[in-house]
Amino acid sequence: MFNHAPDGYDCPFCRLAAGGEDHLTAQHDIVLRREHALAFVASRWWPNNKGHVLVVPTAHHENLYDLPPESGHAVHDIVREIAIAIRSTYNCEGTSTRQHNEPAGYQDAWHYHVHVFPRYPNDNLYNTRHLDSPATPDQRAPYIHRLQSHLNPHHP
Repeated sequence: MFNHAPDGYDCPFCRLAAGGEDHLTAQHDIVLRREHALAFVASRWWPNNKGHVLVVPTAHHENLYDLPPESGHAVHDIVREIAIAIRSTYNCEGTSTRQHNEPAGYQDAWHYHVHVFPRYPNDNLYNTRHLDSPATPDQRAPYIHRLQSHLNPHHP
């Protein structure tokens, strides 16, 4: 419908869903996976909201306009679980979600995704940009561990 991905777009979220990795995201970043959606700790961080999570459908849908109900429900269910897990494990005082469509709506990855941010008093999330350098695997690890421990308490 209203799609903007260039021809031959190499979708990083499809790669992750298929078991692949790249220089920013690896399989160990995934904290929850279901048939139609998955969640992972993002490598792009905001200064005061570190450890935020992206939730994506496992099938490729560029934006909200293309998203079938089955995938939308799966994503939303995981967004809720992740928000509860973040609130329970990050010592934050709330959560926020963001979802963008098309360039004018600030979409810059051509696969539907929802950001789930930990929120803190005066964190200035909406007036800051993401950090210039991606978070390293070592920086992401404590957040991954917290979320996995909460979401899968009986998994080693």
